[in-house]
Amino acid sequence: MRDAKSSENPWLLCIHNIPPKPPYLRAKTARRLAALGAVALKNAVYVLPDGDRQRDGLLWLAKEIEEGGGRAFVCKATFDAKIGGMDNDQITALFVEIRDVQYRELATEAQPVFEELGDPRVAVEDRRKQVALWVAQVRARFENIVAMDFFGAPAREAMEGLLAGAERWLRLAASKEEESSSEKTTLLSEAYQGRIWVTRPGVHVDRIASAWLIRRFIDPDARFRFDAKAVLPGDVRFDMADAEFTHEGDQCTFEVMIRRFGLDADMALNAVGAIIHDIDLNETHPARSESSGIAALMAGITLRTDNDTERFEHGFHVLDNLLKYFRRVTGRTT
Repeated sequence: MRDAKSSENPWLLCIHNIPPKPPYLRAKTARRLAALGAVALKNAVYVLPDGDRQRDGLLWLAKEIEEGGGRAFVCKATFDAKIGGMDNDQITALFVEIRDVQYRELATEAQPVFEELGDPRVAVEDRRKQVALWVAQVRARFENIVAMDFFGAPAREAMEGLLAGAERWLRLAASKEEESSSEKTTLLSEAYQGRIWVTRPGVHVDRIASAWLIRRFIDPDARFRFDAKAVLPGDVRFDMADAEFTHEGDQCTFEVMIRRFGLDADMALNAVGAIIHDIDLNETHPARSESSGIAALMAGITLRTDNDTERFEHGFHVLDNLLKYFRRVTGRTT
């Protein structure tokens, strides 16, 4: 669990006083602070979580301000008392909110383009090049936000899923081959027993739900590893780049796994899938009324702890209860 009042979460403050001339200095300072991901607490007072990159950036900026005739101070701080309407938790929440807005703005812009990509296996070369350029541009903008996402904003996961789907489109377009038979036929859970399932660290709703599906419907003894880079023999990857299971078209990873393991005849499970889809990909226009409440519960879990195993544990309880509710609603009791 995060302890915002502990010495493990200090802040860096940059306090400056910039003269009217030269006129470019104020604009240059604002651009530098924005590039570092700094948040304004008040006029000329900016905050960043402590870290080598942030500290070096602020010290360099302070030097430039001083050389331009202004004054600048960089210091460590912790907001143990709620002074001026801010404490550590509220400052953390401010960073998360700002990054969330940036992810959502990028996703809102990219989602319509992604949905119109069409069938990759009939795409001509010019179309593939056009999509590749678009993906590279979106990826670059996404990585710029990630570099400033110090606390793992929840909306990051939806954008990661969209990019994974777009990059998979490019791979299929480049190969012009049919999907493998394992993707077209129903997969047998027996073939996935005793495996280690790997996903990126910093899990949010789609990865939590996918892991829950694995444990409840595929392998009750499944083990999980949180690693975005290492791939070992026998690993099964989900909701990450080049994964065996990830976003396909307009479906999130959870929905893809329901379909590929032949679980899509289960009405209660489909209802859960619709909620996960809403939260992960369509939170502004949810198809189900329950989605906003479940989204708040999942957000609370990710704010409560940074430990991915604990996030799974808490999320599994939410999804167990949700499935039980839909079993009752749909008249199924097992």
